[in-house]
Amino acid sequence: MSLIRTIASRAVPVLRGHTITQRAGINTSAPKGHVGALETVVGLGLFTLAFLGPSGWVLANLESYKSKE
Repeated sequence: MSLIRTIASRAVPVLRGHTITQRAGINTSAPKGHVGALETVVGLGLFTLAFLGPSGWVLANLESYKSKE
């Protein structure tokens, strides 16, 4: 088993070849358009509602989900 592991550990870098270094696509220029405070609040509110709304609905109606009707 040790022989196979040694061969594999030496063969992997050769077989892998040249790996490409990935770099984050960070853009430091100014934004194309101004996002207002109201637009930000509405967007965050809708995302919050989209994530927490269904779980809140289930928790509010938990007793009806427990019944076997």
